[in-house]
Amino acid sequence: QVQLVESGGGSVQAGGSLGLSCAASGYTIRSDVCMGWVRQAPGKEREGVARIHTDTGTVYYGDSVKGRFTISRDKNMLYLQMNSLEPEDTAMYYCAAAYWAPVLRCSTLTPDQYNYWGQGTQVTVSS
Repeated sequence: QVQLVESGGGSVQAGGSLGLSCAASGYTIRSDVCMGWVRQAPGKEREGVARIHTDTGTVYYGDSVKGRFTISRDKNMLYLQMNSLEPEDTAMYYCAAAYWAPVLRCSTLTPDQYNYWGQGTQVTVSS
């Protein structure tokens, strides 16, 4: 079983920055794992924010965050640096992992295809 624990959420004014962290434990991260961040705002569908393939380091971003957010990974830690935050970024942010996900699968991965999820951390951006 994989455990994912997020930290780093909070409140910030528009234009500010926040960094999220996710600690993975339980099942050793191995090849063909796609790790990512997914967010969900009240009344809206889940949205894939960013993801990274653990073998190649290839990263993918949602259109709404390109140029503002940066995903990175270090061993069993996953990070999301969020800059130039906007009120529209307000949501619960979840760390997620998809196992048995080669690079090609990771490139097209949708939120419902993740196998494991963290509990989430709230990000609130005020105008």
